[in-house]
Amino acid sequence: MAGVSDTLIGTVDQTIEGVRDKAMSAPDNRNIDGEQDYVVQNGESEYLFHLEAGGEEGGNEEKLKIKPPESKDPHPYKMTPEEKRLKEAEDIPKRLKDVKRILEEKVGLGASFDVLMREMTYGGRETGLFYLNGFAKDEVLTLIMMRLTEIDPKVMTANALQRFFHLYIPHIQVEKVDKITAAIDKVLAGGSALFIDGETSAIVIDAKTFPQRGPEEPSLERVVRGARDGFIETVLTNVTMVRRRLRDPRLKLEMLKVGRRSKTDVCVAYINDIADLSLVDEVKKKIAEIDVDGIVMADKELEEAIVGKGWSPFPAVRYTERPDVAAYHLIEGHVCLFVDTSPSVIVLPTTFFHHVQHAEEYRQNPFIGTYMRWVRFFGIFASLFMLPLWLLLVLMPEARPEALGFIGPQETGRIPLLVQFLLVEVGVDMMRLAAIHTPTPLSTAMGLIAAILIGDIAVEAGLFVNEVILYMAVAAVGMFATPSYELGLANRIVRLALLISVAAFRVPGFVVGTTLIMLMLITKRSYKTPYLWPFIPFNARGLFDVVFRRPFLSHRYRTTITKPQDRDRMTELQHRQT
Repeated sequence: MAGVSDTLIGTVDQTIEGVRDKAMSAPDNRNIDGEQDYVVQNGESEYLFHLEAGGEEGGNEEKLKIKPPESKDPHPYKMTPEEKRLKEAEDIPKRLKDVKRILEEKVGLGASFDVLMREMTYGGRETGLFYLNGFAKDEVLTLIMMRLTEIDPKVMTANALQRFFHLYIPHIQVEKVDKITAAIDKVLAGGSALFIDGETSAIVIDAKTFPQRGPEEPSLERVVRGARDGFIETVLTNVTMVRRRLRDPRLKLEMLKVGRRSKTDVCVAYINDIADLSLVDEVKKKIAEIDVDGIVMADKELEEAIVGKGWSPFPAVRYTERPDVAAYHLIEGHVCLFVDTSPSVIVLPTTFFHHVQHAEEYRQNPFIGTYMRWVRFFGIFASLFMLPLWLLLVLMPEARPEALGFIGPQETGRIPLLVQFLLVEVGVDMMRLAAIHTPTPLSTAMGLIAAILIGDIAVEAGLFVNEVILYMAVAAVGMFATPSYELGLANRIVRLALLISVAAFRVPGFVVGTTLIMLMLITKRSYKTPYLWPFIPFNARGLFDVVFRRPFLSHRYRTTITKPQDRDRMTELQHRQT
């Protein structure tokens, strides 16, 4: 009630009593800060009455004062009807000053420092070039404006917009829009809109530039031989790198927008006569159903929105930052999703075995590629099962074969083995996170210090045993050898779960834990695709391709997992020649 001017209505006892009786009978009477306040409604009006003791020299006269009710709106400012009308406007007004007024309300023209409008007169017609300072391509727009200054007012007809569009704007990406919201969306995406006084349409010039880095080899998918380019954070550059490798006119790149506020560009890429069109329609439908403010974290938020919910640690999609890998999957019949501001491309559908293949295997001859693949499989298997099996044999010496009698620590250490493993696991994760957040010149030194000094001191102090450090190092190498970063992290969670179950229940814990993990993988789906295909359900040809890196010309057919419309990778003549 503080700060509100009070108006004295009267001091008549009967009036006070009448108000008190009426106020106390109201259901919404209230007491604020110990004062007697009453709300009384009279028709559509609401009054807040305040009763207090008063009078001179100890008198007990009661005063009746009226106070305006406190505002219930936490945001007391409300737009005027004119401001609301301008903010909701869709059509482009004829007068240029009305266009400026709408832009002031809609996008903050004059308030945001990077939202600008350059007003000039061309051919006797007033115009306004609306653009964002950080996106405008100065050189191109300057050349266009120089061209417009040459217009003779005598040749300018009533339909100025058509002459501007067809005769005087020498640019390859120009379009007309009839709604001011469409013009604003184009400008927010980097274009520039030219408004002409007296016209109810605008010309959008797609002359834009984004702050971006150059294509470089992805750090997670390096190869000894092969292309060194990789995706960047600009979707147009990314699809261009794929177009360069796939000059197929049936390669479709459909652009969608996601997010009411972010309006993020999402490109759905597929080959029209190879990909399963029902899968394409389902993906586009799920993207269209996303109703959120924005996906500013790009591909990961999109994945969680369209693939499904759940707490499974295993990745449901494959990410790649290599244009050649994305192009290869498109030829196989997959669907790729490009998200603006992300250097990673989502590949759908995927299985467990898609995450254990690497581009380096296809850059070597088939024999060496197969060998590299088997080494990688061994590393992944070791990262999953080596530590739980070693712990099981140590905890149950009677189950240890004689040939493996050397397994087991000579000294157990001061800390139980399970706790040692858990501490080392957390320590490896801490080193990995520290390496990410450490400047590159210092990360190598930091890793050596942490791995050698801390590990050696821990063993010397008797806190850990040598074999724990050894096997943990082998498991860590196997995890880092996993091509998919997401699968490597999932395997670590699985390893921790198996360690705990083995420590608690010995052999039954290992068997039950492994069975539950297999059931999780068997029941998992990636867009109706079995996650363990071609192992479960069994497919001999597919499993052979997983185990062996076959020669290029022996790949006559595409895998059935993508349900391709055209399974043949070669012509009939090529079939006979091979």
